[in-house]
Amino acid sequence: MSKSKKQKMLFGTIAAMLVAATMTTQSAQAAKVNYDVTETSIFTPTYGKALPPIGYVNFCSRNANECRSLGGTTKKVVLTEQNWKIMHEVNNYSNKTVKPVTDSELYNSPEYWTYPQQNAGDCEDYVLQKKRYLEGLGFPAETLLITVVLDTKGLGHAVLTVRTDRGDFILDNMRNDIRNWRNTGYTYIKRQSQHNPQIWTALTNRGTTVSRTTVAGQK
Repeated sequence: MSKSKKQKMLFGTIAAMLVAATMTTQSAQAAKVNYDVTETSIFTPTYGKALPPIGYVNFCSRNANECRSLGGTTKKVVLTEQNWKIMHEVNNYSNKTVKPVTDSELYNSPEYWTYPQQNAGDCEDYVLQKKRYLEGLGFPAETLLITVVLDTKGLGHAVLTVRTDRGDFILDNMRNDIRNWRNTGYTYIKRQSQHNPQIWTALTNRGTTVSRTTVAGQK
């Protein structure tokens, strides 16, 4: 079987699982959510270049095709009701089916980025899976940006930013609801550039450094 046929079968299976897993009242309500943002605050400000997390650098060394340059595009997802629902379905499905476990427990390493193994992983593993699923369901790769933040406890954490025409929205393994970046309570440190996923952009002008960029999220 060709690689393209295998990919189509994979994403067809993903789509079927998502539909089956999210045909609930919660999903129906999520599709009707008021986006609740103001025009002046919907996009995350940027402050020049930043160093990529070492875990991401190592991930790219093992998965070069998934970290290739996207040619300088700056697309935004049109946030239709259908796309909003898909975002919720992917977020809820991953949060429900992946158990939060640290890299130390899984790989005996303080930092190892990969897709969830045996339905377990830490926050960046959730992010990689959600990014892969959304790409497979038609979202452009350059609108799905891995983002490093400090959570409400001041700990390093990774989330997925979806760039839309209504602002930057955050998919997070610590919560099932999807919020505009301003409404998470997080401190934003850096994220992938839309132009090239191996180039990272600073989201703070305070020179903040984080020794551990990610930890396993707990619900």
